Amino acid sequence: MRRPSPRSLAVAALLTVLSAYGPISTDVYLPSLPDMMRVFNASVSDVQMTLSVFITGLAVGMLVHGPLSDRYGRRSVLLIGGLIYCLGSLACLFAPSIGWLIAGRFVQAIGACAGPVVARAVVRDVYDRQDAARLMSYMASAVALAPAIGPLIGGWLHSAFGWQANFVAMVIFGVVVLLASALLLEETNRQPSPQSIHPGRLLLAYGRLLRSPLFLGYGLVIGFTFSGLFSFVSGAAFVVISLLGVSEHHFGLVFACVIAGFMSGAFTSGRLSHRLGLKRTIAIGCIGLVLFGACGALLAAVDATHAPGLWGLASVVAPTAGYFFCSALVLPNSTASAMVPYGAVAGAASALLGFVQMAIGAIAGVIVGLLFSTSALPLMAQIAVCGTLALVAFLGLVHRHEKAV
Repeated sequence: MRRPSPRSLAVAALLTVLSAYGPISTDVYLPSLPDMMRVFNASVSDVQMTLSVFITGLAVGMLVHGPLSDRYGRRSVLLIGGLIYCLGSLACLFAPSIGWLIAGRFVQAIGACAGPVVARAVVRDVYDRQDAARLMSYMASAVALAPAIGPLIGGWLHSAFGWQANFVAMVIFGVVVLLASALLLEETNRQPSPQSIHPGRLLLAYGRLLRSPLFLGYGLVIGFTFSGLFSFVSGAAFVVISLLGVSEHHFGLVFACVIAGFMSGAFTSGRLSHRLGLKRTIAIGCIGLVLFGACGALLAAVDATHAPGLWGLASVVAPTAGYFFCSALVLPNSTASAMVPYGAVAGAASALLGFVQMAIGAIAGVIVGLLFSTSALPLMAQIAVCGTLALVAFLGLVHRHEKAV
């Protein structure tokens, strides 16, 4: 069977879906989190750990899948990862305890991380820097449909069938994507490197990347920006459902309002970066992260003195949607800028970027569970801190070492 060109619309759509492995695997079951506390007799931090351990698994798996894709090719790594994801989803579906569910989520993540790692590496294989940034922006806009639609579907599934129905959906998703990958994606790594998985060479490659102020700077910008997003993803269900009284069925509508910010930002990013350049677009995004983060923390502090209600919901959703909008200006452009100089080790570069992003995000998720209280202030303050750190990393490393592009 002849597969379509790697630059075709069909492959671009597949790469977009592959990039959505993570959002789909987290956002679909968000409405079930409060109820899972009752089902498993678990605490907020225990249930939240199913999110953080997934992000940790993504981080660890990326360090493995990236170099393997440089050595054995993108396609084979993707197919094996897809199979692991399906097995992990089945383990979650039949989990008898919260500990079993956490373990299943880790296995699920090890497979899921092959999707975004391979997708970024394929984009790097096929496109130049400007085109890669533009494609990643439009991919990010489409990927944002997953967290926008996921909680809506998850809330309906939970209301109709219970929390396990969400993991049935993940199993089906995994099987469909695995089959699509096998049918559509041809190998884009034309020069596999036998040395890419040698421990010494691998350490040298990672060391070279980390010694680059630009790569490290972009990695930290991505990591801190994402940690703000993941802080909201981790804490949204507990704040919106448990504190503000929104039902599981309607939680998806609230979440969709926030994701609409990211979608519009991703669409704007593709055009803005073409006019202003990648660096200026990232700078605008980082400044916006700080402004919207500070606004959210301030509104939450004021709202903490009032009874939860419509004002409390608006004070969380509006500034967070603004933060998500600015995140879409930062993430795809930073990813493209960081990876383009490292074509020979694109898989390793993609893996290390993903590791930094997910590791910082996992830490942020754990902190959300530990700081959960009777108001939205801890969550919104943490988002503000993440945005500020992203701007500091941009000014301290990226702006100092890269000319405007």
